[in-house]
Order: sequence, then structure tokens, then C-alpha cells
Amino acid sequence: MKILIINGPNLNMLGKRDPDIYGTDTLEDILREVAEQFSDCTFSHFQSNHDGAILDRLQQAMEEEFEGIIINGGALTHYSYALRDALEMHSIPKIEVHISHIFAREKFRHTSVISPACDAMISGLGKEGYATAAWALLKKKG
Repeated sequence: MKILIINGPNLNMLGKRDPDIYGTDTLEDILREVAEQFSDCTFSHFQSNHDGAILDRLQQAMEEEFEGIIINGGALTHYSYALRDALEMHSIPKIEVHISHIFAREKFRHTSVISPACDAMISGLGKEGYATAAWALLKKKG
């Protein structure tokens, strides 16, 4: 299975940013662990602090025959209708991931404008949310 993992703003700072909330693993650590757990999958990863770059990558991905998308939109999750629109263009399964439990945090984090464009949301499982999302995509494929 070919899966695209998209990470939004500030996720490149995992391991340094609020380790009590996000843990001490870097994004590279998390991606390596997922790839090791699902060696039968092919993963492509993209991270950017710029919403336009993420939109460009999602549009480009429409031509690359991905079978699933895992997205942690970071702060874009809560306000980017452009990100939602880009996700809606994809007919493949999409899983929204949040390392922290967004509904147990500040009120502004309780809203996800991208959720309606995704098939599921995983929130609060820490770094394991990415592996859980990969597992869910594999199960959806059958």
C-alpha cells in the first residue's frame, strides 16, 4: 500500500516542542518507526510550515496513485478551509491524526475544519496515532 503522510506547521519541532504534550521523539523517529512496523507499505512524507506548500503537495499527490493519506495538519486543522478543500479532492481514504488529545486542550483546538474531509480522526494516542492510522488504512483496503 502506498501512503502519503502530511505534517503541518511546527511538527518539524517534535522532540523539542512541549515534550510533556508531544513527547520526546522527533518527527523522523516517528516516521521511521511507522515504516518499520509496516514494512509492506511504501510511505512518502511531506512536512511544511507553509500552508500553500502543503496544498501544492496534496494536489501533486492526486497524480501519484496513493492509496491513503495520513494528515496531521497542526494548527491548520483548526482554520484552514483551503486544506479541507484540498483533502476533499482526494477520493482515497484519509485519516486525521493528532498526537495530543485536542479535545482536552484549549477550546480553539476542539474544532477541526478538516475532519469532514477525512474518514476518521485519531487524537490523543501520542506518536502511536500514526501507526494506528496506517493500520486503519490497511484494514480499509481489505
